[in-house]
Amino acid sequence: MSGARTRVAAALDAVPRRMFLPPDQVAHADRDEPLPIGHGQTNSQPTTVRQMLELLDVQPGDRVLDVGCGSGWTTALLAHLAGTGGSVDGVELVPQLVEFGAANLERAGVGTARVHQALRDRLGWPDGTPYDRVLVSAQAVELPRDLLAQLAPGGVMVVPVAGRMLRVQADDDGPVVEEHGWYRFVPLVTGPSGGGWWGQPV
Repeated sequence: MSGARTRVAAALDAVPRRMFLPPDQVAHADRDEPLPIGHGQTNSQPTTVRQMLELLDVQPGDRVLDVGCGSGWTTALLAHLAGTGGSVDGVELVPQLVEFGAANLERAGVGTARVHQALRDRLGWPDGTPYDRVLVSAQAVELPRDLLAQLAPGGVMVVPVAGRMLRVQADDDGPVVEEHGWYRFVPLVTGPSGGGWWGQPV
């Protein structure tokens, strides 16, 4: 885990949060708290992001799925961790945030990540499977089996479920689940059109 801490710390230094905030929030980029990005969503609290990324332990060359990617900050951090040989698919429900996140990634020069509009009746991004890592920035009521099915053998998902942060590893005999503390998140929900799931920590 110490290696993950070092790599995540380097990613946080290399991918400034301020580049993924609306203009009226840039002055608050150093605050360790969620910041609003519009449409009822937030740019996540840095401490929470750091802890989730450490649990996820992205490796160079990994294919990664970022569910509820919002402003694109976590997507860019994941891309940094996966390196030039990896790739990241971000999925977001709110169309305006899809545009905002994609523009932020382009401006930051992140070429190995894409932000996708969440599709009707499809959780995650099945077209990109299998994924080595899946990050979910919203709280599910129960373990999201649709996302688990998108993991490669041995892959890892970090997802808050019923208030608990879970690290879930795909295994031939079924998922291996570890609990890592209690967190408050907005719920993982579907949009009115049935398209996708979203949310950010509060």
